[in-house]
Amino acid sequence: MLMVSMCKVLADLLGIDDPLFSIGVHQLEQASGQPGIDVRLYSEIIRRSHQKTRELGLDPRDTTAEELYHALIGLVKKHDEFLAKRLGGQDAGDVHDLLPRIQSFISHLDTPKQVWVLKPSTAKRIIKATPPRKIMKQLGYRSVDSMLKREPVGELFVAMRFVESPEWLRSFAKKYKHLSPRDFETRDVEFLYLDAKKWGVTAESYVRGQHHNVTHMKEMGVIALLPLPVGRLPGITITLLPLLLYYLNEIRMYSAFFKLQQVRPDFGETLARTLAYDPHNHVKVAGHEVHWRTVHRHLGKQETENRANHPETFEPHVQPEDLFWRGAEDVLYRIEPALHFWHNMDYVAAKQGGIVSFNLMDAAICYVNNLSYAQRTIHHFQAGLWNELFARYIGEPALEYQVLQQLTPQSNPVSMPDSNSILEELFI
Repeated sequence: MLMVSMCKVLADLLGIDDPLFSIGVHQLEQASGQPGIDVRLYSEIIRRSHQKTRELGLDPRDTTAEELYHALIGLVKKHDEFLAKRLGGQDAGDVHDLLPRIQSFISHLDTPKQVWVLKPSTAKRIIKATPPRKIMKQLGYRSVDSMLKREPVGELFVAMRFVESPEWLRSFAKKYKHLSPRDFETRDVEFLYLDAKKWGVTAESYVRGQHHNVTHMKEMGVIALLPLPVGRLPGITITLLPLLLYYLNEIRMYSAFFKLQQVRPDFGETLARTLAYDPHNHVKVAGHEVHWRTVHRHLGKQETENRANHPETFEPHVQPEDLFWRGAEDVLYRIEPALHFWHNMDYVAAKQGGIVSFNLMDAAICYVNNLSYAQRTIHHFQAGLWNELFARYIGEPALEYQVLQQLTPQSNPVSMPDSNSILEELFI
């Protein structure tokens, strides 16, 4: 009964109304040989939510969900002002002043940025094969060669997202099927701030549709800040910095995945399919499909704590630095110590009548959009909890072996962990 009731609580937090969820968790428990992972995770969520509620000056026993929500929004406001000052801004709501500061700050931030992405020469070759006519018209070019000679290719790739049609993008993506590992190179992720005069009208339409002004191209290693159609927006710094760090993790995550796939004969097909559809069945654990994102996050946390945990079977294609993963909150509190409040809280929420997320991205989005308690978002918390739940199961030796076996090239078979060492780990 405890397992069923605990699964029901986790399902409620995740927004899942599926009786099969408890069966799925039970399968993971059996496969991992570690009963009680879900119970320990929920106990940790309760402990951390109570601790942070008290840090806000509230009593977790008699604080309503709405009171907690407004206290968190008040804290986000203060932390946004702190961050804006760290960037040299005088007004936390001045969009035109802060956007270039944010772009410059993130570009020079001392955090791993190396990725395995398309060579510029390859990127230009693909553009020449499928000229982006709408971009050429907007920029005033009659010749694709003239455009490629004068315009940064990374910026052109980003602009495709909001200038060209979905049909054109699908046609363009088909060219990836013919790529090989020779078309890739290692370089740093590039952060761009697009010129409003150059891209303003089409970029503004995209921003309104997406409800944020960040876009990226995984295969090019480019993240772009688009111009905003407003001059004032309190909360812009504390919203954009975590979002940019999230996309940095995303590009590095896919970079590691593509490096792992480079020995496959269908590398180009895998690349095209991943970029077009982002399948979630990279590995299967106890009948559950698990995205590479969850695996990368688990292995990346291990690398951050102990590089000796790096799977040798991934070498020489994937090195320890490729798996390095650090949450946005972990980076930001090193910039502004006050933000330590949000450290390791991305999968934590309080359930006090309603669910209130302690995830920094959720709180920042609520603040920057001036959302009421009834309009609040908990999407990023739920994604964080889902990843954390699966990461804890695949971190167990028996399941980690299964995961690595599915991901490792056939030329590097995974050795089955010694059964005695597994038992020692289980009972320590």
